[in-house]
Amino acid sequence: MSTEGLEGNRTLNILHKAEQGGYGILAQVCYDAQSVIALVRSAERMKSPAMIMLFPITLAYGKGPFLQFCLNAAHQASVPIAVHLDHATDPEHLELALGLAKQGIAFDSIMVDASHAETDEENISLAKPYVDRARSYGIAVEVELGRLEGGEAGLRMISDAKLTNSANADMTGAVILAPSIGNLHGSYLKPPNFRQDMCNQGPAQNIQGRGLNICLHGTDTLPDELFRECIANGISKININSWARDPYLKVLVDALQTQPFPDAIEEGTEAFSEVCDRFMTLFGSAGKAAIT
Repeated sequence: MSTEGLEGNRTLNILHKAEQGGYGILAQVCYDAQSVIALVRSAERMKSPAMIMLFPITLAYGKGPFLQFCLNAAHQASVPIAVHLDHATDPEHLELALGLAKQGIAFDSIMVDASHAETDEENISLAKPYVDRARSYGIAVEVELGRLEGGEAGLRMISDAKLTNSANADMTGAVILAPSIGNLHGSYLKPPNFRQDMCNQGPAQNIQGRGLNICLHGTDTLPDELFRECIANGISKININSWARDPYLKVLVDALQTQPFPDAIEEGTEAFSEVCDRFMTLFGSAGKAAIT
């Protein structure tokens, strides 16, 4: 897969090193300034690379000033941290992100999510123009081929899951692929049986063999061993949302009942950071950052 125009891209540098080193990168959804600060705090404490992820609804709320805050927090950290827009499905959100990039406030990477399309051909035709435009700003793009079922807060609900056809994996020009391998958005009733073979077996057919970085979506309630198995099979970007969000909110709400506002904020921030610490250790990225 060509990376022309993406030389020095922060997301790709982080993911390429993770793939070469056999560890995973925590891509943590952040909804506010506290969660951004918490992730950066954890990454610096654990000496780990990481990724801040925003949902489109958060970008639409905070627009350029909040994105600039996230970029400053990430790029001024003592460890490599990238900023990623997750699940950009609606044209208005994609245009907002690309419009900000034109103003010099650019995500390191964005997910152009056309997985709601009926066919891979339609998915590719919807995604590719945005992939090409993003690349012109030096932004790496992630796509989802196939379809994950379910949804999360801030995302549209999707039904009728469809496994990824790896033969189509590189047709959008994207450099990161979020495959459908039996994963879903939301909680699992039991540990799933992921089609790991789609990631790492048969270099002519598999996703890794096509030069794409692989991203795992749908990680709520997964057991630790399944995370390790996914990383061993070549998945380098691992999206996490509610694992950190829910404890953060609980601690913050409880603390606000009895403590001064700044103390409650600090307690909530640290609760978020501690979950990030755990995942950086679990994913093997702790201690892997090149300190700047």
